Amino acid sequence: MTMAVCIIAGGKAMAVAAGVFTLGWTHSVEKTEWQERWTPTPQGLVLEEARVQGSGAGMEPGDGAHREGKWWVWTPNLAPVPELVLAASGATVSGWRLCDAEGCRELGRQAQEPLVLRPCDQEQSEDIPTPRSPNEG
Repeated sequence: MTMAVCIIAGGKAMAVAAGVFTLGWTHSVEKTEWQERWTPTPQGLVLEEARVQGSGAGMEPGDGAHREGKWWVWTPNLAPVPELVLAASGATVSGWRLCDAEGCRELGRQAQEPLVLRPCDQEQSEDIPTPRSPNEG
């Protein structure tokens, strides 16, 4: 069974990424890019890889990090998490970028309640529309 990822915001749920997805953002202080690759599983969301373009202000590369071009890349050793809660203050440099095989969408650019990402199976998400960023067709 393929797991999807559902976004819960304001009491509504939307299905997005099926399978592996990347969550990226720009650090509000350092203005540095950070990306994480996640996989939804029945046990929760599994962080497969993390990458950051620099260090500082709480952005130190993790254990075993190595350079790949402009990125520090490593494989975190963490247990699955049931959900990710993403702040959406509207006061940061950017929103969250969620990318999967279907493309990318920006989340939380405007001030709103926090967004919650959690695994959901296809049956749970069949009738839920998929959000897209305004510049996608």
